[in-house]
Amino acid sequence: MEQGSEESMESSWTLLSWMASGVMVFGGAVPYVPQYQEIQRTSNAEGFSTRVCLVLLVANILRIFFWIGKQFELPLLLQSVVMILTMLAMLHLCCSIQSSNRVSTKQHHITDLDLRYFWSWSSFEDYLMFCFAFTLLCAFITFLFLDWLLFVEALGSLAVMFEAMLGLPQLLQNYNHRSTRGMSVKMVLLWTAGDVFKTTYFVINESPAQFLVCGAVQILIDIAILLQVGYYGQDSRIKLG
Repeated sequence: MEQGSEESMESSWTLLSWMASGVMVFGGAVPYVPQYQEIQRTSNAEGFSTRVCLVLLVANILRIFFWIGKQFELPLLLQSVVMILTMLAMLHLCCSIQSSNRVSTKQHHITDLDLRYFWSWSSFEDYLMFCFAFTLLCAFITFLFLDWLLFVEALGSLAVMFEAMLGLPQLLQNYNHRSTRGMSVKMVLLWTAGDVFKTTYFVINESPAQFLVCGAVQILIDIAILLQVGYYGQDSRIKLG
């Protein structure tokens, strides 16, 4: 009887572990669903900072190469793949909306090599080109120094440092505009819930220390953005997603 109880507990724990892994893989993409819907509904992408996409693309590309040097949990690797696809989907939508709303015929492309318009390009293909070039650069450097442990650890630290800054572009954009208009509050609430879950997951699974620091910083930035929502007022300026 006791053995059957132990087997049942072990089976339940395995199921919970699989569920937690599933949440880790796909949970990071969920917060962008309400923001995606909000942009589609209003045909306006100005409230969402596309630099959030830049931060997450760089962070997750770096994290994939970190995994090559130090193979941590597979769900965290799969999470990076899902997040990259999600950010590309967000960029594609924003580019489509901005293209349809564009008044000026002047366009900016990555091939112009004009730093003033970095990450403010006119077509989705420019962002794809950046991601491709950045991935090739990371691949070259990583395979050159793959056997150097200090480099691998630094790569991991760099990846989580970028990821920890996920909410910073949105925080700064809200501050500069003195408004959270067009930003999905649901997205930020889901960020917060996800980051709390993620940090707990890191602690339980004894993930590399870099991930723990990343989770803690992300939670603090999430809270700061939610404070902005309250500070700028619960009125017509706040667009609940």
